[in-house]
Amino acid sequence: MAVTVDSELLDGGRLLPLVEDFYTIQGEGFHAGKPAYFIRLGGCDVGCRWCDAKYTWNPKLYPPTDVRTVIDRATACPAQAIVITGGEPLLYPLDVLTRALRAKGLEIFLETSGSHPFSGVFDWVCLSPKRQQPPLEEAYGRADELKVIVESEADFEWAERNAARVSAKCRLYLQPEWSVAERMMPAMVEYAKANPRWNISIQTHKYMHIP
Repeated sequence: MAVTVDSELLDGGRLLPLVEDFYTIQGEGFHAGKPAYFIRLGGCDVGCRWCDAKYTWNPKLYPPTDVRTVIDRATACPAQAIVITGGEPLLYPLDVLTRALRAKGLEIFLETSGSHPFSGVFDWVCLSPKRQQPPLEEAYGRADELKVIVESEADFEWAERNAARVSAKCRLYLQPEWSVAERMMPAMVEYAKANPRWNISIQTHKYMHIP
């Protein structure tokens, strides 16, 4: 059973279970290489066995933080873009946070599995669907980028099933699961060459040795 935060403790999204926030370079997908301020929220009920942020899964480890504190830190750095990630950030009401950031003139990017209803305003939505808890229908319509994690060649079929549900303008990415990246890359390269609407994403931040 997923561990959750009592909604009353969040005061309508004025408080959120903050794991960490920091300025770095986006490492994956369409915006790879872009400086961005990351806001990572605690709590996830998807439970990918290969997740590299399992420390985020239990939100009760992260006391609710006033979003004004996070907004002040984000706007004090040179970042022009904000990435809201997790965990699964759509577990929480994000309107207060995202509207305040938008009012500061910042671009807001969301990284989500799409398995919970949307809240908040975003300039870019990266949808990364998971088999064990597939996206809600609304997530496919909101996706600007579809990023499918590839562990084996069987995941190409899963990728196509999800690609068939996003809009024609959505950018498509295959990304190898880190522990099998070297083994899977040749098959991914050949698949993308045969199906050129797909792009390949790699976790460049791990090569740069940054968060």
